[in-house]
Amino acid sequence: MSKLISAPIPAKPRVLVSDALSEAAVQIFRDRSIEVDFQPGLGKDKEALAAVIGRYDGLAIRSATKVTGKLLGQATRLKAIGRAGIGVDNVDVPAATAKGVIVMNTPFGNSITTAEHAIALMFALARQIPAADASTQAGKWEKNRFMGVELTGKTLGVIGCGNVGAVVADRAIGLKLKVIAYDPFLTPERAVEIGVDKVELDELLARADIITLHVPLTDKTRNILSAGNLARTKRGVRIINCARGGLVDEAALRAALDSGHVAGAALDVFVTEPAIENPLFGHPNVICTPHLGASTSEAQENVALQVAEQMADYLLTGAITNAVNFPSISAEEAPRLKPFVALCEKLGSFLGQLTEAPIKGIRITYEGAVAAMNTRALTSAAVTGALRPILQEVNMVSAPVIARDRGIVVDEIKREGGASDYESVVRIAVEAEDMTRDAAGTVFNDGKPRVIEIRGINIDAPFAPLMLYVRNHDRPGFVGRFGSVLGDAGVNLGTFAMGRESKGGAAVAFVSVDAEVSPEVLRAIEAIPQVKRVRPVRF
Repeated sequence: MSKLISAPIPAKPRVLVSDALSEAAVQIFRDRSIEVDFQPGLGKDKEALAAVIGRYDGLAIRSATKVTGKLLGQATRLKAIGRAGIGVDNVDVPAATAKGVIVMNTPFGNSITTAEHAIALMFALARQIPAADASTQAGKWEKNRFMGVELTGKTLGVIGCGNVGAVVADRAIGLKLKVIAYDPFLTPERAVEIGVDKVELDELLARADIITLHVPLTDKTRNILSAGNLARTKRGVRIINCARGGLVDEAALRAALDSGHVAGAALDVFVTEPAIENPLFGHPNVICTPHLGASTSEAQENVALQVAEQMADYLLTGAITNAVNFPSISAEEAPRLKPFVALCEKLGSFLGQLTEAPIKGIRITYEGAVAAMNTRALTSAAVTGALRPILQEVNMVSAPVIARDRGIVVDEIKREGGASDYESVVRIAVEAEDMTRDAAGTVFNDGKPRVIEIRGINIDAPFAPLMLYVRNHDRPGFVGRFGSVLGDAGVNLGTFAMGRESKGGAAVAFVSVDAEVSPEVLRAIEAIPQVKRVRPVRF
């Protein structure tokens, strides 16, 4: 695990542990002369937590404590929040960032445990172990009822072959299953290294006897096993989900189970948790567990020890490890570097949102004064932005590791000479299997990042939370029709930037809007004769 160093922070900080961490983890704080208050039940009492949070420099939590914007408003001394685990859904990260609070997690501590749970569910599903156990203990001895299937020689389809998915694949190969994987970020070289066949989603659905999911929940992965995709699977397929609720359309899965198209399903996660009721409950071919993927003593101990070490390092020395909201930036360089961190992440995010094919490489070129800065943090920000549209849990510390593990080549080029008309320019190119997409930007004197080039076409566009990117032909009538479509839909324009390659040639527009643009409106824009493509992007 790499460690990045920033400016020291005054000694003798005070940490509150408001969820159940192990005594060994708490002892780490004590051994390093940090005052620690271990109150594992406090996280569940919002009012009591709010009353005392102002006394602490650090807050160590699991999932029970909800760190809201309101709570952060009371946290006048807080410098760091440490989440023992991967998910930070219970932390208002933007609010923490606005207050300058570092949010750390432990993204790699649960990988083996979660993978083993998926393998365990695969065995339980294949041999109907839970139902057979209940029947036998009820004295029925229904030997002929529980006819199972062998796993040896079956094809396992892994959707998402990152940290957890790769471990599942490794274990499955050892069990003599054939493993195929769908993952837009998995390079052919990495697939060969871990011993899987890389395929597209449609091929995986058609070939797999068992499908296991190991992707984060994003706009692109939500209901990746929809009714339509479930219908494309092989009859008799078995489904396993130990990743996130919402990856599978639960109602559609129930219908597929009822029809017999899906032979069985094992789920550790659900759309609504705690799952008190669910469309899948009660089906004889369904196994359900209460989000136990990370629930082993080893995993819980590992992440607790990791988060204690990370927080202690930061509070005593300023070292940042696995921060989800901040790169390594010293106090001296922060004022100059922070705007470029924002620029790199936004440029990377823009290109990442346009890229659907697997990414092979990311090239960041620094021109002018920015080339002399701490570009390691800037490159991490750019890679984070490019990967986050699919891997939401990636952060500025873990992004380089994730890119390396997936075989994505990250190149950094520095040119300290002139940067055309600007003092500093950052150029990012994302090379995917279908094509390379590129954009450039700079930071003006007001400290705000701007896009100055897209696809080699000069443009001047500020970033906004909601934007539309349009590729079009430079012909009369586009602007009027474009504005009319948005106006008729009640969508107000913020900024409107355009650029063209040459008179009558290729052109681009980067437009901010005040509201979400519906799919119907996007189709209406694409129907404009001059428009080649329109994509909504978010920042």
